[in-house]
Amino acid sequence: MNYPVIKGTSYVLAHTPDFIPFGSTQVFAKKGGDTEYLSELKKHQRTFEDVVAYPANQCFIGNITPENLAGITAPWYENQMSNAERTGRFGEIMPQIEFFGLLKHSDVFDLVKLTPEFIEQANEALASHPLLSHIKLDAEKDSMQAVDMHALLEEHVAEPLTMNGELVGCVKRAHDEDENLSSHIILENLSVKASGVLAALHLKNQGIDLSQVDYIIECSEEACGDINQRGGGNFAKAIGELVGCDSATGSDLRGFCAAPAHALIHAAALVKGGVFKNVMVVAGGAVGKLALNGRDHIKKGVPVLEDSLAGFATVISENDGVSPIINTDIVGRHTIGTGSSPQAVMTSLISAPLKRVGRTIPDVDKFSTEMQNAEITKPAGAGDVPEANYKMIAALAVKEGQLERKELMNFVKKHGMPGYALTQGHIPSGVPFLGHGRDAIMGGDINSFMVVGKGSLFLGRMTNQFDGISTLVEKNQGIQQEAGFDGDEARKLVAEAMKDVATRMLQKAGGQE
Repeated sequence: MNYPVIKGTSYVLAHTPDFIPFGSTQVFAKKGGDTEYLSELKKHQRTFEDVVAYPANQCFIGNITPENLAGITAPWYENQMSNAERTGRFGEIMPQIEFFGLLKHSDVFDLVKLTPEFIEQANEALASHPLLSHIKLDAEKDSMQAVDMHALLEEHVAEPLTMNGELVGCVKRAHDEDENLSSHIILENLSVKASGVLAALHLKNQGIDLSQVDYIIECSEEACGDINQRGGGNFAKAIGELVGCDSATGSDLRGFCAAPAHALIHAAALVKGGVFKNVMVVAGGAVGKLALNGRDHIKKGVPVLEDSLAGFATVISENDGVSPIINTDIVGRHTIGTGSSPQAVMTSLISAPLKRVGRTIPDVDKFSTEMQNAEITKPAGAGDVPEANYKMIAALAVKEGQLERKELMNFVKKHGMPGYALTQGHIPSGVPFLGHGRDAIMGGDINSFMVVGKGSLFLGRMTNQFDGISTLVEKNQGIQQEAGFDGDEARKLVAEAMKDVATRMLQKAGGQE
């Protein structure tokens, strides 16, 4: 049977230190009058150069592999990489000045205004970007004087865009009364769109023709809409419009942290079923998660590592005989009746789908689970999330007699990897390894890896349920003919049959061949 393949994957980071005040932790701090925390937070912020040189970020955009990252002494923020590049194998790390320009470019309702001076600077920065040089902001149409912006801010009908403490722009509300179109929500949603656009554009560097994409699934954690349909969407088509996906339609898929894994399986099913040939899965970043663990980082003397928006994109296509396949026969799912115990969750997502096709846990070369960077989560008391997952997977293999207990930690080292993704909610959940894993399979280093997405549905206050879904990506064995059918042989048989029929007809009519 032919399976859909992963044609290419991209990852981007947009360093947005001046968006940190819009993160949920900071919004609550401001409402509570915690000026001490907000003041201290500024002292712990990193420069763009620090963000680029941070090893985990270099791994995210593909300049080093997870194995390379594991060899760098922790804490990584104290062992920055020399000569680090802002562009990588899979994408880039974008400075804030360019992102503000892209934010305005993503605005089709004239809700973002920039000062004339900043527009000039942004245009100059974008002009040298290989994927964004076509953008030229209109200094007359897109600008507003700072004094007029201050008036909007004082009326609480706009959010400020600042650079180094200077007001360079603002994001206006889209409706006088609808809080779903407030300036804060518009800023969050435009940030999703802009970072999603950047991720999608980087697929071009993977050799993908975006004009050939015919369906888009956007799977971030935000939702756009108005009072009548709060999550109506559609980020997917909004992003596709700006990146040249003129032949595509699309929709948004929401599932908290597990959404990207759900979207990956949806895309694979659409391609395998023949509904669409090329499906793009894309997600922008979450403003609310900026400095999510800021309080704990400051207490522990850790820099504010959650200072960037993350985005990713991947294209799932028909089998080309070469690219790694998504084996849709191996899909693990946390069902409504599964329960929430760690063992039940791991069994449903890891061992159960493998058992159904006669495989074992150690048969999978790598597991990409919740790939949060432990330097972010440990100071907050959440521990090393990926390592905890690998230990549970190994323990499950021991319990099922597939692994000796003494090999447990060796399994963790061999089949796992260090977490290197920002805590952007959906971004760490399984998909950060799609790029590295694809390269490793294509290079012959591994044969397979499992993508495992998990989610916390109780956050929406509609159910106490947990969520999770998984699938296996593995080496392409080439395009397989359906059992009992050979196209070339069939055509030969048809030609011979037609010739035989023609001969008999001529003979019956008294003619000769």
